[in-house]
Amino acid sequence: MTTALIYHDDCFGHVTPMGHPEQVARLDAVMGALSGMDLRRVTAPMAARDDVLRVHPARHLAALERAVPAQGWRALDPDTHLSAGSLAAIWRAAGAAVRAVDLVMAGAVSNAFAAVRPPGHHAEAEVAMGFCFLGNVAIAARHALDHHGLARVAIVDFDVHHGNGTQALVEDDPRILYCSTHQMPLYPGTGSPRDTGPHDTVVNVGLPAGAGSKVFREAVTRLILPRLAAFSPQFLLISAGFDAHRDDPLAGLMLVEADFAWITGRLCDIADAHCAGRVVSVLEGGYDLEALGASVAAHVGILEERGA
Repeated sequence: MTTALIYHDDCFGHVTPMGHPEQVARLDAVMGALSGMDLRRVTAPMAARDDVLRVHPARHLAALERAVPAQGWRALDPDTHLSAGSLAAIWRAAGAAVRAVDLVMAGAVSNAFAAVRPPGHHAEAEVAMGFCFLGNVAIAARHALDHHGLARVAIVDFDVHHGNGTQALVEDDPRILYCSTHQMPLYPGTGSPRDTGPHDTVVNVGLPAGAGSKVFREAVTRLILPRLAAFSPQFLLISAGFDAHRDDPLAGLMLVEADFAWITGRLCDIADAHCAGRVVSVLEGGYDLEALGASVAAHVGILEERGA
């Protein structure tokens, strides 16, 4: 048994304007950081349309297809741009998350990390926003439930920004527990701890700017780990954003690589106790290239250690 690294070169084809933080170089940093690890490398397929349609209507997919430019960029909002190669990257990113679930469910690997871009946790059912177009992790969660017949899936999102899209896509499904740590206030302005969803299956943990390891670890230990244990998921998905790092330019939390290793270990403990160790992690944010590479290496290093 081992850890799968799922990726595709098409994810380099999503090109953003000069100076945009969600840049091709992010994936270079990630793949470089993982190059020396003993991971099972798997080519990400295009997502099956039926998997995507579990969370996004056909008209959203059609709108994305129409918006792709022949050259240059098309801005869907001030942050979110399409280029000629974006559509392939978008479908590979969603396909990577689904393929990761399939590999782990089949017992072919212990756990998996999808090294993909664009990210997905801000994408709502019919709205691309915050660098995101499709809800990669939400798609993977619904695939685990509906295709593999699971009863309960948990998502933990430790990106510095609240995953408004993921929450919106899954909160009506009582089979999914969504837990998020994020800086508040910060884009996109959602994620109040008072927002627990219609089935009390949403756990939002807002952290103040300047919060570091102690505050983060105490919050996870007190507010998230007990809810995960009580929910007893059969599969655990991670929205792995690394922009809560102290060097990240887009936010103000003060985490370091050891914090990402720590939370990965605690989530693996939950998975070992409730999910037969089944964990899939999907890349979200992280915009300082050096910090991103080091943080991903720390995160995947724990997955590799626990999956051996």
